[in-house]
Amino acid sequence: MKFIATSRSVQGTSASRRLRRAGRVPAIVYGGTAAAISIELDHNEIYHALNKEAFHASILDMILDGGQAQPVLLRSAQWHPYKAQVLHVDFQRVDASQAVNTKVPVHYLNADISPAVKLAGQTIIHGPSDLDITCLPASLPKFIDVDLANMIGDAKLHLSDITLPKGVKYVPRGEDVNPLMAAATPLRKNVEADDAATDTPAAPAAPAAE
Repeated sequence: MKFIATSRSVQGTSASRRLRRAGRVPAIVYGGTAAAISIELDHNEIYHALNKEAFHASILDMILDGGQAQPVLLRSAQWHPYKAQVLHVDFQRVDASQAVNTKVPVHYLNADISPAVKLAGQTIIHGPSDLDITCLPASLPKFIDVDLANMIGDAKLHLSDITLPKGVKYVPRGEDVNPLMAAATPLRKNVEADDAATDTPAAPAAPAAE
């Protein structure tokens, strides 16, 4: 994926406000051996790009001032509190020989055909919507698939049960080195029905015949 950028020489709060009024977005590119540079982007272009999942987990080609493409990685985007407006974007330069740390979306597949759902009548609760990973830029996946087709009733699926793409390593969040990715659990209405059946008092015994 690529985007167009223009060098920005004027900085500061007032300059950023003027850019936004003109339909532009202030941004910065940092990292690598070069100094950080200030750039500006077309608001409509970057707005639509940021609404695409792949833009957040791909090596991007930045076309700066009409020159050759430079590989960068989206690091953060600041949005207006209540308007559909992008206020600022951060990008990091990418070196093909250096590993990058980033978040990758998780796609959960085939829950509806799993034995847990079809045979046990349960539902499958999903775990994290993304994972922190590290890998070389060439190995960066756009997403990670988690196949739930073989989950049985009451089963749990941890990260250790999943094969990550080649060259990709998980970066733990805190002390959770093996996060729970999915769990099959009874439907709430079934649980409530079971509870109701348990709480119903037994009918009194018929009196003994005299």
